[in-house]
Amino acid sequence: EVQLVESGGGLVQAGGSLRLSCAASGFTFDDYVLGWFRQVPGKEREGVSCISSSEGAIHYADSVKGRFTISSDDGKNTVYLQMNTLKPEDTAIYYCAAVRIYGSSWPPREYEYDYWGQGTQVTVSS
Repeated sequence: EVQLVESGGGLVQAGGSLRLSCAASGFTFDDYVLGWFRQVPGKEREGVSCISSSEGAIHYADSVKGRFTISSDDGKNTVYLQMNTLKPEDTAIYYCAAVRIYGSSWPPREYEYDYWGQGTQVTVSS
């Protein structure tokens, strides 16, 4: 059974940091692109970052470049999202997702992701 389990969310003041983790199981981790998305109730889900260990590729949304860092530990089947200099507008539910096969463009599109976690709430107070 495929599982993606996020952790590390919480409440933090603006300017603070959080590190999200996504523990994966049930599939060959390093064959997949792992991505982080976020969603605010009433708004569309937004791609935040993704990483392909096999291709050595990383992508960040413009809104988080220079503040967020994605990394993966293939030995632990875990992908991380280090979030620094957090802003109130970063408040959202953060989801981890995985895709093995996607189209020719990078990064993969949201609809191409095969598996999703349940999400973890991140709240940044001003």
